[in-house]
Amino acid sequence: MTATPQGRTRRAALVAAICAGAVAGASVLTGCGGEDPDAGTNGVGKLPPDRIQAKTRAAASAASAVRLSGTVVTSGRTYTLDMRLKDDGGTGSVTSKGATFKLLRVGRQLYLKADADFWKEADGKDGGDDAAGKLDGKYVKVPQGDPAYKKFSGFTDKDVLLDGLLTLHGSLATDGHHDDAGTRTIRITGDKGSGGSLDVSLEGTPYPLRLVRAGGAGTLSFSDWGKDFAVTEPAKGQTVDYGRQLPAS
Repeated sequence: MTATPQGRTRRAALVAAICAGAVAGASVLTGCGGEDPDAGTNGVGKLPPDRIQAKTRAAASAASAVRLSGTVVTSGRTYTLDMRLKDDGGTGSVTSKGATFKLLRVGRQLYLKADADFWKEADGKDGGDDAAGKLDGKYVKVPQGDPAYKKFSGFTDKDVLLDGLLTLHGSLATDGHHDDAGTRTIRITGDKGSGGSLDVSLEGTPYPLRLVRAGGAGTLSFSDWGKDFAVTEPAKGQTVDYGRQLPAS
């Protein structure tokens, strides 16, 4: 039976009403003139937030390497990081209170490289200029028993760092579809954002791409997932063994 003009009009009005209700409810339905934000994605955007978090943590843990950059606030001090990490080491730079130093970990051996001003301030003793000059621009071995080892080695340890960072606090919820440098993402939050937020890739593997930590404790971006890089011992001429303990920084 062919629909009458009046019937077609009523059906069009009904579809319009349903679509208007869907938009008001902050969801988009295919067939309503809009695009499904999860079309062509890896599908995690359709999952409950706890499953999204579980999947992105699993993906991060399984990745062989990652680059992270941004800020981390810990013990009242802000560190700006640009680190590349893998299972057997890491390398990159750390800036805090205007001072920048480089970290390199090969296996369990940690090195710290900084300029003379950094070491002079760290030493804080008469004659510090001579010691600082010898350490200037060198890879200084950090003894495993030194407080600096515990403090800084975590910045070079992929599993330790990601496990501590990729946790949202409080009740989890999704907070819409977003875009991170051209990559579609789904955002999950803890306690409506006060417990942090995490943008997860909707393209390919559901890696975490951007983290806003709870309580203003920093913002980090993640990239180069699975891209290998070399971590090698520095040349002997560029290495200094300071002894059993470094100057207190």
